[in-house]
Amino acid sequence: MKYSYKIVARDRLARHARMETVHGVIETPVFMNVGTVGAIKGAVSTDDLREIGTQVELSNTYHLHVRTGDQLIHDFGGLHRFMNWDRPILTDSGGFQVFSLAGLRKIKEEGVTFASHIDGHRIFMGPEESMQIQSNLASTIAMAFDECAPALADREYVINSVARTTRWLERCRTEMARLNSLDSTINREQLLFGINQGAIFDDIRIDHAKRIAEMDMDGYAVGGLAVGESHEQMYHVLEETVPYLPSDRPTYLMGVGTPANILEAVDRGVDFFDCVYPTRNGRHGNVYTNRGKLNLFNKKYELDPEPIEEGCGCPACRSYSRAYIRHLLKAGEMLGMRLCVLHNLYFYNTMMSEIRDAIDKGNYAAYKAHKLAGMEGEKQ
Repeated sequence: MKYSYKIVARDRLARHARMETVHGVIETPVFMNVGTVGAIKGAVSTDDLREIGTQVELSNTYHLHVRTGDQLIHDFGGLHRFMNWDRPILTDSGGFQVFSLAGLRKIKEEGVTFASHIDGHRIFMGPEESMQIQSNLASTIAMAFDECAPALADREYVINSVARTTRWLERCRTEMARLNSLDSTINREQLLFGINQGAIFDDIRIDHAKRIAEMDMDGYAVGGLAVGESHEQMYHVLEETVPYLPSDRPTYLMGVGTPANILEAVDRGVDFFDCVYPTRNGRHGNVYTNRGKLNLFNKKYELDPEPIEEGCGCPACRSYSRAYIRHLLKAGEMLGMRLCVLHNLYFYNTMMSEIRDAIDKGNYAAYKAHKLAGMEGEKQ
């Protein structure tokens, strides 16, 4: 199956699209469930992911490279076979670690030298190395190697960083084309998304969007957000930037976010999302509902016989009470964390399905207002 991206329905800037890939169809807007090292934290299996409606799994290039190793995964037949997942996978590039491991790296034109967060050994990763690692993993979508500069970095730093990110994107594109031409490459249909950067400077963001739009990438991401700026600044950047990215390609807002963030970004033309919030919050007993978040550690749930959310079809709500899940969490039993993570991912995946349906029906604005009003209700 060759790659295609087709708009199914529009409601103002919100759009429902159908993206065909070598590993299956993705209906957007979509939330990608984050499995950093090839697994969702919280003892969630790929069978679980299929049951809760996951379309795309996201794994981390840097982390899989330093632990287990991409060559081993290549020799096993690629990440899909390694983790028993038959639907699309997106791998990030390692670029975010340029930001998050700032104390452990040095940036040069050639690339970035890291000190491994595991044992301190030196790792070099540049555009070519990132593409080679992602090709070994054989993901459906590879991300270009970039620098994720802090959102509030000074202007001169951002200008230089974005210029280097553009040069790196050219190198990524060249290397990906070479790798996809090799008989030894597992997924010769691997797609490459470019990443827009520019912190919170409108003119830098727009100029960069125009530049990378000329490079005819398979998709485009807006990076460098949710890294220190306010939500209002994030939404402003999207409003200014997304119109300059190709409308016939998917747009991905990296590392975002809360349900409210997603609802607002869809209204600004975004297709793809990922975030660790639903899994991280679930492991700490915080679960999402249409009436706000619940903290199941609260004593008020000690004898509560109700499911996390009435009418929810997730594995936790179908079979277990708040009281029992609270007991598991208090006792430190993994099952408690697992059930909360499954519920949260189901909530996100279901919300994305509702978003697509609302766009199809032309009532996204009403849906968004109703959803936001409900979730801003009683915080329990």
